[in-house]
Amino acid sequence: MTDVHDGTSVTGARHPRTHASPGAGSEADAGAGAGTTAVRLLNVDALRGFALFGILIVNIWAFADPYYADTTSNPTYDSGLDHAVRFTMSLLFETKFYLLFSFLFGYSFTLQMGAAERAGASFRPRMLRRQAGLLVLGLLHGALLYYAEILALYSLLGLILLACRSTAPARAVKVALALLVTISVGWLLLGLAVLADGGSDAPADSEAADKLAAFGGDAAATAGFHSGHLAETFVILVLVQGANALAMFFLGYAAGRRQLFARPEQYRTLLRRTLLIGGPIGLAGAVFYATSAVYAQGSAGEILAFGVGQLTAPLLTASYVVLGLALFRTRPGGAVQRALAPLGKTALTNYLLQSATLGVLFTGYGFGLVDRLSPLTVVAVVPLIYMAQLLLSHWWLRTHRYGPAEWALRAVTVWRIPTWTAKR
Repeated sequence: MTDVHDGTSVTGARHPRTHASPGAGSEADAGAGAGTTAVRLLNVDALRGFALFGILIVNIWAFADPYYADTTSNPTYDSGLDHAVRFTMSLLFETKFYLLFSFLFGYSFTLQMGAAERAGASFRPRMLRRQAGLLVLGLLHGALLYYAEILALYSLLGLILLACRSTAPARAVKVALALLVTISVGWLLLGLAVLADGGSDAPADSEAADKLAAFGGDAAATAGFHSGHLAETFVILVLVQGANALAMFFLGYAAGRRQLFARPEQYRTLLRRTLLIGGPIGLAGAVFYATSAVYAQGSAGEILAFGVGQLTAPLLTASYVVLGLALFRTRPGGAVQRALAPLGKTALTNYLLQSATLGVLFTGYGFGLVDRLSPLTVVAVVPLIYMAQLLLSHWWLRTHRYGPAEWALRAVTVWRIPTWTAKR
């Protein structure tokens, strides 16, 4: 799904706080943009691979902790250390990495435009098929593996971007900023209204017990929970994350039209200002958000903090991008870029694989470890899964051109069977 604490609790609603998926852009063809020659952008793949780490460290809580994104905190793990771990995760990861993937979706949209142009194919039918394939993948993923499903949302929002594909980059930026400001103001007004009414009067009707029973039961109980909550969670995602994801689509589209990742040296001043000005503002907003999310869960203050986060989280996300680009241009960073690129090239497959792995570990599909690991132990599991995916991606791409999910999505996009094995 996506990274919502975007999971603010409003009138008792439990909003998913997990992370966004790679979306259709995860298998983007090589290219620096429409009308250019095909050159695979390793920095885009590497950033996507990095984003998978953020997605994993957020999404794992939706499997491991039945109280995650609930109106109340988990009473089993209530120590200072437990809260500190959750605070760090909310500070650095929640509401940041679904924005990064949304931005990369928009950027990769322009790469798809370039790929269609080089192939002499009509872009609109290709993209319609691609979004339809993404929708099918998303619905299957949500019904079977992870109810907090965002691929379906990406498929629908992508149609808006498709309709606006002739928009000038400057106008796309203005639309994005308008969306971000509007949704932030909306949440702030809601928080103030709840605060003026004396705080949230919503009952603490926790759903944690149902989730614990389902994930701690058998495979049928787990599948029933996922499929039973898919529609409700999708509506929440539309309301909570839809505008922000679309805004980042437009920003990524504008960056792609300007070939930001193909020619980062030409935007050195912009990138420096983004880091020096946006970074501190984004971090300050993240501190406010994380403090409220962990220590004022379910309150009007959390709603206000969420509204602030809607406006400041994109700045922190942008700072991550700038730092990544700067790192990749160094000699040690070049090695990091090459290491992460295969993971990002197969991001859609790895996103689905993350859900399957977490399902085996924490639900009735496997070991049923839900609510059995402390927050610190949960965090310790993340690098183990991530490194395994990194090694698996390198191994797979030695003999294959695409990941399995990328291959299937490409087949639908170009409407023919792509070459499966890599050229030797």
